[in-house]
Amino acid sequence: MNIKELNIKYKNLTPQERISELYRDFDVNKILYTSSFGTTAALLLKMIPEINQDQKIHFLDTTYHFTETVKYKNTLKKKLNLKITELLPETWKNNFTTKDTTWTKDQNLCCSINKVEPMDRLKLNKDVWISGLLGYQNSHRKDLNVFEEKGGIIKFYPILDMTMEDVTLFFKDNNIPKHPLEAQGYSSIGCAQCTVKGQGRSGRWSNSSKTECGLHM
Repeated sequence: MNIKELNIKYKNLTPQERISELYRDFDVNKILYTSSFGTTAALLLKMIPEINQDQKIHFLDTTYHFTETVKYKNTLKKKLNLKITELLPETWKNNFTTKDTTWTKDQNLCCSINKVEPMDRLKLNKDVWISGLLGYQNSHRKDLNVFEEKGGIIKFYPILDMTMEDVTLFFKDNNIPKHPLEAQGYSSIGCAQCTVKGQGRSGRWSNSSKTECGLHM
């Protein structure tokens, strides 16, 4: 089944129906799922294990996360009974970005070292990568389809067309705690040194034209 056929098949399904169908169309061992444990991460963290408990959950630890993000990860791990695998960048490269404060000079290089490179290694031998992108978050994301091919892997966005109201209702109906920084004005949360308060993704890399870390571009 090609990308066009997949998009036609999945377009009118609910997020949960899309996830269920994915495991009929693809081998779970060929499916990659990563979570940032950001403000909307709990949507998929709740849905996916309920549909397929064999799906591994990977957390990319750039070493630059807010303390609140790490605490939130541990809170959701306990509440949702999650099995999480930690993924780290290469130590010497990560140490270099720390000593060099690379994010103040070349944010793309910092993201490449601490996010893109470790993820590229993880993507090897995988066919599909599940992502929690939401269409309302920025202009790039609103034009995406449920499936797209990027960098030799099929990206799958099951919750792409959920609205802000849908997200709020899901958290309420499932009694899921929100990321502690959300109440402080952070709508989207990445590495601490490159994230400020803001609506949507406006607080990410706010001192530059950068809007994505490179994982989804």
